[in-house]
Amino acid sequence: MSEKPKAHNQFLTEFPTIAAAYEQLATASHDSGPLDGKTRQLVKLALAIGLGHEGAVHAHTRRALEAGIAPEEIKHVVTLAVTTLGLPNTVAAYTWVNDLLNG
Repeated sequence: MSEKPKAHNQFLTEFPTIAAAYEQLATASHDSGPLDGKTRQLVKLALAIGLGHEGAVHAHTRRALEAGIAPEEIKHVVTLAVTTLGLPNTVAAYTWVNDLLNG
């Protein structure tokens, strides 16, 4: 499985106060509602796909796999994008997800 990008780690290392605040915010947002962990991971993946952020799609695909989410479930999230984001954007997300599923 791929690791977080070097620049991501460097930023959080150089700015530990921001890193700590970011982690607190992430924990608070995850703990603030009724969604279970699997659902939260799939939503986060969908948001990353919607934004078209390759790095975030990689990160959330990795986290989904680590959470025990099946590749078929991850690909289903990708296919749901086609009617909202269009085929080209969906195919791009498909390639990003497959970077981890086939990697």
